[in-house]
Amino acid sequence: MNRVRQAILRVGFFALTVVAPVLPALADPLPAGFVRLADIAPSIYQDIRYAGSDNFLHRKVTGYDAPVCILTLQAAQALASVQQAIAAKGLTLVVFDCYRPARAVADMGDWTRQGGPPDPRWYPGVRRGDLIAKGYVGELSTHSRGSTVDVAIARADGPSVAKSACGAIDADTLDFGSGFDCFDPMSETAHRPLGNEATANRRLLVEAMRAGSFKNYAREWWHYTLRHEPFPTQRFDFPVSAE
Repeated sequence: MNRVRQAILRVGFFALTVVAPVLPALADPLPAGFVRLADIAPSIYQDIRYAGSDNFLHRKVTGYDAPVCILTLQAAQALASVQQAIAAKGLTLVVFDCYRPARAVADMGDWTRQGGPPDPRWYPGVRRGDLIAKGYVGELSTHSRGSTVDVAIARADGPSVAKSACGAIDADTLDFGSGFDCFDPMSETAHRPLGNEATANRRLLVEAMRAGSFKNYAREWWHYTLRHEPFPTQRFDFPVSAE
């Protein structure tokens, strides 16, 4: 009787191993305090450049497994308040980068140190090997703390304006005088001379983000960090992933 019972158990176990379904892999949960922006402010347009090849490296950046914006909860909620304020004017925020893994920062640094000539689209006036020394690429990044965002403004009802010759030239945004990630003095927030429309749009963005408790990095009109960020000294390295 024991031998019969053992045979039945073996057959049952074999059947379970054969027919058990393979469950799809799920994205790793985000660390405590982090959210995907789409869960907080789904109307903000996301154009995450480092998850594809249309960026200054001309390839996907290490750590970007999906084109999604991840932020600390506080930063996402603050950005949602900015979106609500400008939506009344028929405008929308466009985010190009949010949380950036430490491995992505290292990847950018390694790529920069390989050297090379200027790139007329992304860094027209500086050699690739000088991007760190000139302050255009950081060996550390506030993005890795989770409360920094690269952002612009666009019209909510369709295409905006003519494109800049430098940076993310195909982005559908208002005229800011240069594109996102244009590594050139023209991208400094207070750069002059600058066209009247671009000057007004930079001021609009600064004022809207300031009202949402963000401060601008003066070298880049698109770069903002939440005041009183929750992780001011900590850098994270989990990958950017979809749900």
